[in-house]
Amino acid sequence: MFAAIILSKCLVPSVAELRRFEQATKADGSLSFLVVGDWGRRGGYNQTEVAHQMGIVGEKLDVDFVISTGDNFYDEGLTGVDDPAFDESFTDIYTAPSLQKQWYNVLGNHDYRGDALAQLSHILKKLDGRWLCWRSFIVNAEMVDFFFLDTTPFVVKYFNKPKGEVYDWRGILPRNHYLSNLLKDFDLALKESSAKWKIVVGHHTIKSAGHHGNTDELVVHILPILKANNVDLYINGHDHCLEHISSLDSPIQFLTSGGGSKAWRGDVDWWNPEEMKFYYDGQGFMSVRIDPSRVDISFHDIFGNVLHKWGTSKQLYSST
Repeated sequence: MFAAIILSKCLVPSVAELRRFEQATKADGSLSFLVVGDWGRRGGYNQTEVAHQMGIVGEKLDVDFVISTGDNFYDEGLTGVDDPAFDESFTDIYTAPSLQKQWYNVLGNHDYRGDALAQLSHILKKLDGRWLCWRSFIVNAEMVDFFFLDTTPFVVKYFNKPKGEVYDWRGILPRNHYLSNLLKDFDLALKESSAKWKIVVGHHTIKSAGHHGNTDELVVHILPILKANNVDLYINGHDHCLEHISSLDSPIQFLTSGGGSKAWRGDVDWWNPEEMKFYYDGQGFMSVRIDPSRVDISFHDIFGNVLHKWGTSKQLYSST
């Protein structure tokens, strides 16, 4: 049954290391999807309540897929492909009919503290056909291209000051070589994209007023690439909140959806009010509707309230 509704298929990669997938749009050329991050706690810390509201909103919007911004399984990822946490934190939680769609997942830092390769394994997709997780990959959907970026290896402290935590760096070392190739491939893929909209998804923040704040390594290495390639949205998790920050020097919108379970940290470093559009310290998720001329985002809490809305338009056809 699931095979009949899954909309994405793997294409031959045109950029080294970055796999490409195709996502069909609706008949009217639009897409709707949900974004949730930092969620995998076997239903605890209101994860179940977030999932319930996702199901309701997903049905209203007739969502085409779900994006996870990482930290999929706490506290230390999966122990292997047979870890019961996969069912207990994913399959048995997101049970609403509207959520039985493709899930596009990236890895967060907590996922790297377990068996990171387990989440990339085809075995998990056999266990639950919704699951798709790669380190970095691209989803092409006609008018919009999504670029999913593996941000954890950029963060120096996970290598130099792990605080007793053990990270699964298989496939990452030597780190400099991995990051150099990733930056080159990421930049090239963005340059080659002719999509009307460009959306980048990563686990770590670039701009955030939350507990973790800005990720300096991404500000240095990733932000210039986003600006140079006219990226519209950067979507992340990591900070356990819902957040929208704009930019005074570019049209990029920085959107945090990391409220999938444990939240309410209470330590907010309030941002420049000209850029800070919205901040909510609690649990929730984000919804997005996009078509060739407009994108609309909404942030939702566990009670069904819409906390914040934002939208923007582009000309359907460029003038010549």
